[in-house]
Amino acid sequence: MIPFSILDLSPIAEGSNPTASFHNTLDLAQHGERWGYNRYWLAEHHGMPGIASAATAVVMAHVAGGTKTIRVGAGGIMLPNHSPLVIAEQFGTLEALFPGRIDLGLGRAPGSDQTTARALRRNLETDADAFPKDVLELQDYMSDNPRQRVLAVPGKGAKVPMWILGSSTFGAQLAAHLGLPFAFASHFAPQMMQQAMALYRANFQPSAQLAKPYVMLGFNVFAADTDEEAHFRATSMQQAFVNLRTGRPSQLPPPKAGYLDTLGMPERAMLDSVLSCTAIGSPATVSARLQDFIARTGADELMITSQIYEHAQRLRSYEITAEVHQTLKREQAGL
Repeated sequence: MIPFSILDLSPIAEGSNPTASFHNTLDLAQHGERWGYNRYWLAEHHGMPGIASAATAVVMAHVAGGTKTIRVGAGGIMLPNHSPLVIAEQFGTLEALFPGRIDLGLGRAPGSDQTTARALRRNLETDADAFPKDVLELQDYMSDNPRQRVLAVPGKGAKVPMWILGSSTFGAQLAAHLGLPFAFASHFAPQMMQQAMALYRANFQPSAQLAKPYVMLGFNVFAADTDEEAHFRATSMQQAFVNLRTGRPSQLPPPKAGYLDTLGMPERAMLDSVLSCTAIGSPATVSARLQDFIARTGADELMITSQIYEHAQRLRSYEITAEVHQTLKREQAGL
């Protein structure tokens, strides 16, 4: 059975604050480690009222310092926002602090609107189109024998696995060309998933880091003891998505009974599209949906995200998913 991992945005629930979010993030990571999840990734977003993981490397240090074995990574660092040297130093530092446990996922989107992107970069001399060059520069800073005149200390020689993130064929082409693992954002942008995976696998060139293609897919799970409860819990994420796509980004709202019935056809169609890679339901329902998705895509790993308002219910969703995963592993092993 393929590995399952956790993607966390450190959600800020309505009426809560970043302090509580970071407490919940570490608590989820510690539970996820015990439940057998492979990685714990945090994502860089800016200017979002409901996402606390903007300073991604800092939150990674918080998580890695409070866990022992689970891999901790960025899913991802939006490289157009940063100097490659700064990221080499940050992740060289993380690797020095937590050897062999750090992942670096790289994306080319700003993770924000253009106004925020300008504020982050302070100038527009770099942009998303420079992403391949920035990745190569970052790789060089972290190599054993950098060609740059400036050394990344820490960073030089750091053995931090790099990933390319994407939601289109652009990232797939770059990951294939560089021989890096590819993580696709199918949990919110699934439209080009199959095309991107096919292109990546067909054009993959082996590298020192990776001998054959490796695809990780994002997947939403809203698991509960019953289908009815799970659909109720999922309405928090559904509300947040509609709010975001209609220009009203919000904190993660509490669940709302009958929410989907209040939406018009355009909003329903949008949710059906962006959340098509999703399992909502009881353990049996989630198991069937996961098995179908893995069989259909041939994914090498799933990155599970579960944006649920109440922390205890979010823990329960990940616990059910881990139980489903263990059951499927036993079945595959014939036990």
